[in-house]
Amino acid sequence: MTEQSDRDEFTRWARARQGHLLRASLLLTGDRQRAEDLVQEALTKVAMRWSRLRGSSPDAYARTVMYHDHVSWWRKRRHEVLTAYDVDLTRSDPEPERRIVLLAALGALTPRQRAVIVLRYFEDLSERDAAEVLGVSIGTVKSQTHLSLRRLREAAPELAEFLHEES
Repeated sequence: MTEQSDRDEFTRWARARQGHLLRASLLLTGDRQRAEDLVQEALTKVAMRWSRLRGSSPDAYARTVMYHDHVSWWRKRRHEVLTAYDVDLTRSDPEPERRIVLLAALGALTPRQRAVIVLRYFEDLSERDAAEVLGVSIGTVKSQTHLSLRRLREAAPELAEFLHEES
């Protein structure tokens, strides 16, 4: 392939996936500016490796970059405390109150716990795939999922019917 066709193919992929990556990043970070930065960083890293990734799974690589970069960023700034989620609620949402409660409850989780919840329930990844993205064992994903769901139930009891665990 020519350099121009590679660039065009990457641009088409990035435009198609940017919205989904941004929504996942917003859930992960709770901050629109940080979410946009994460997506931009991930897209840049995918672009730099496009010739190797285009035939495999650029989505998986972008997700991995986002989650790893977010945890690295968080570790450097642990002393800062997020007080509110800054998420765009303007898209049509039949139940905005539930969404607001869920976003506030997500704010009570650690970055790794949020990552597990977003990967498992928003990205709909298996435990194995989530473990691979996060670079942890399947057991860690299972235990973090259990702990995260329990913390979400405690933070937002009104969401209990949606926060069941798989057997």
